Amino acid sequence: MKTAVLIPAYNEEKGIVQLIEEIIKFVPDVIVVDDGSVDATADAVAGTGAFLLKRPKNQGKGAALKTGFDYILSKDFDSVLIMDADGQHAPADIPLFFEKFRRTNADLIVGNRMEKITNMPLIRRLTNKSMSFILSFITRQRIPDSQCGYRLIKRKVLEAVSLDSSKYEIESELLLEASKTGFKIDSVPVKTIYRGQKSYINALVDTVRFFKLLFRFVVKPR
Repeated sequence: MKTAVLIPAYNEEKGIVQLIEEIIKFVPDVIVVDDGSVDATADAVAGTGAFLLKRPKNQGKGAALKTGFDYILSKDFDSVLIMDADGQHAPADIPLFFEKFRRTNADLIVGNRMEKITNMPLIRRLTNKSMSFILSFITRQRIPDSQCGYRLIKRKVLEAVSLDSSKYEIESELLLEASKTGFKIDSVPVKTIYRGQKSYINALVDTVRFFKLLFRFVVKPR
């Protein structure tokens, strides 16, 4: 299975090089989507061997992911592994996704940070649990950490789903659309890494977007 690692990045010049160097120990094909960074993220990526896609302005994680998905579908990759650019996802966990895929043949595997949550901020812990409960109920599949962006996705899922979101709610939309289309979703435990990184998540605004997404999903024709 030929896999690409996809990293949406915004103002991540400080840590992106080390992250890519760790990733290529496991997966040689790394694609970074610079979502309109105003720092030197693009210059940093240029010297790593990763492929750079640069968006002219910042429009959100969802927009960056869709740019990456389009590129991946134009190539011969069989799957994509999504990772955040801020160091919260450990490259050492990459083999866990491939092992889980071999054992379950799931179509979409989501990282699960909820088994060890002592370092996770309380508001994020509560939000993740509530959103995961709702999405597990709707999809009728157990998704213990629906908001984790660390994911392995088969090509056929990207080919089948239609994604409209441009912000963080794309992570929920992808699960809803994949489940609606009949794809199997599984999860694998991953490390929880919080080192005081700046988060671009707005708990109130992004929760509102989440419920708007649920409303659209429930009312639109199937």
